[in-house]
Amino acid sequence: MSERPETPHEDSDQDQLTVSVRRQAGAGVVVVAGELDHDTAPSLARATGSLADAGVARIVVDCSELTFCDSTGLNVLLKARLRTTDDGGRFVLAAPSPPLRRLLELTGADGVFETHADVAAALADA
Repeated sequence: MSERPETPHEDSDQDQLTVSVRRQAGAGVVVVAGELDHDTAPSLARATGSLADAGVARIVVDCSELTFCDSTGLNVLLKARLRTTDDGGRFVLAAPSPPLRRLLELTGADGVFETHADVAAALADA
């Protein structure tokens, strides 16, 4: 059996995840774009964790540009949701991309997450 060489993340833009955070309408909005997997999930965990540490009670994750999500990515989302709701807050997925929506449906997690069509709708639902 031949081994497949590892390719560093820096070599392919398709394998990277970009995470940006902003405050809007009293919420923390986290925008994720790219692939959410074992290698990239820590950046999302840090972003949601820093908002929770700062006492942000409503976190909206914009998933419209998420091209892939594996079980590690799903676990980061589930843990962030649990931490936020345990602290009395709300955790919302905005515009789940087709790959994420399929993963949520396959795992039954679609019944766990509050979702909205887009960030504007998530922020309007205070």
